Parts: sequence; structure tokens; C-alpha cells
Amino acid sequence: MPTLRDWLAEAPFTLALSSGFFGFFAHAGVVAVLEEEGLRPARLCGSSAGALVGALWAAGLPAGRISAELRALRRADFWDPAPGLGLLRGARFRARLEAALPARTFEECPVPLALSAFEVGTRRTAVLRSGPLAPAVHASCAAPILFQPVRIGGRLYSDGGVADRHGLAGAAPGERVLYHHLTSRSPWRRRGSPALRVPERPGLRAVALQGLPRCGPFRLENGPEALRLAAEGMRAALDAEA
Repeated sequence: MPTLRDWLAEAPFTLALSSGFFGFFAHAGVVAVLEEEGLRPARLCGSSAGALVGALWAAGLPAGRISAELRALRRADFWDPAPGLGLLRGARFRARLEAALPARTFEECPVPLALSAFEVGTRRTAVLRSGPLAPAVHASCAAPILFQPVRIGGRLYSDGGVADRHGLAGAAPGERVLYHHLTSRSPWRRRGSPALRVPERPGLRAVALQGLPRCGPFRLENGPEALRLAAEGMRAALDAEA
């Protein structure tokens, strides 16, 4: 029977990466395996943690560099409390992001990219796919309560996972999609929420890895292990029946 590896190799596909708080460690493990297998997506889309890793990879940062950046991450690199609609101002996060991104705009990315962000004024998901890249990634990652919203073009944006946890708003219906689903549950989501389920749609193949250690601003030490286990899980998923 054809494996997931076979399915990915037979035609162009989009990689979609879900939100899930500090799940970017797991996403980094997934893209590292795809890169080493030569299974590069034709397009990327995602929300929050998925927007961070997806943007770095789409902008041309090799997967090994993404993993190294995340392994080196310390709370002081993004921890800048300030008065506002969220604990952290986000200036340190933005500065680190701008230093890491090889491309400054969506248009400069070697791989097309679409990121989901929550537009505060309309309370709807906006798909960002053009213009400056770092503000869009920052907006998609601005987790409520933790980070203050981000202003882009006169509008306020917050975490893309608020209304598009799956990060699929930027994927066209029927598009061939490899989707990496982070299985952790955010504290504000009720058990059984549809956002926590793996989505089903034509042309989508999903990978949902169980048992990864939970990461967060006070659990960064779990990140390298989450990355390693996600890479192991992705290698196994490629050998499984599609």
C-alpha cells in the first residue's frame, strides 16, 4: 500500500502547521524530517506556532538552523512585561524574529506563504500573504493574555489560533495538504472543542503526534525533547499507509 512518503512525493503539496502555544518545537522536528527526506512543500500556511516555523522555513532558513534557534531560546529572549492588553509588549520577540528571518517580506520568500491572524476589530480570521513578514508572524503568534496585540496598517491583530487553530484558512478547498496537528489543549479551550479535533477535508493528510512533552515560557527545557520526539514520530508517519 502507498505510504505517506509516496503520497507526498507524487505531486506538489501544501504544508499546514497548526497553532498550539509553544508547539513550535514539535513543528521544527516535523520540518527537519521533511527537509532531510527531500519532501519540500510547494506552499506553506499556518497559525501561531505554525506561523513561526512555517515562516522561517518558507523564508529560506534551513531546518537545522530553525532547530538550533529554538534550542537556544531562553525566556529572557522574549520576556518584556509592559502595561497593555497582554503581559508582554513583544518587542524582544519581534527583534529576535527579525534577526532570524532571511526574508523581509512575503514576496521575498522562496516558498509562497499564508499566515492566519485574528483581526480584533472584526473578530474574524485574516489571512496575511503580502507585505512585511515579521509583523505578520508576530501578529499570528500574539497569544491572548501573554502577548499584546500587534498593529498592522491601522488594524489590531492577535493570535491566529483564536479562530483558526488548524491554520488552514490560507489553504484552498481541495488542495493537497499535509497537516501537522498539535495535540496539546490551550487552557481556554473546552474539552471536545472542534478546534482540538484533527480536521477532515478532501486532499488532506494529517499527522497528529501523541505524548510530546508540554512546552511553555516556564517549560522551555522540554523543547529539545519535544523536537526530538516529533522528528521520530514524523519518520514513522512517513512509513505509514497514506
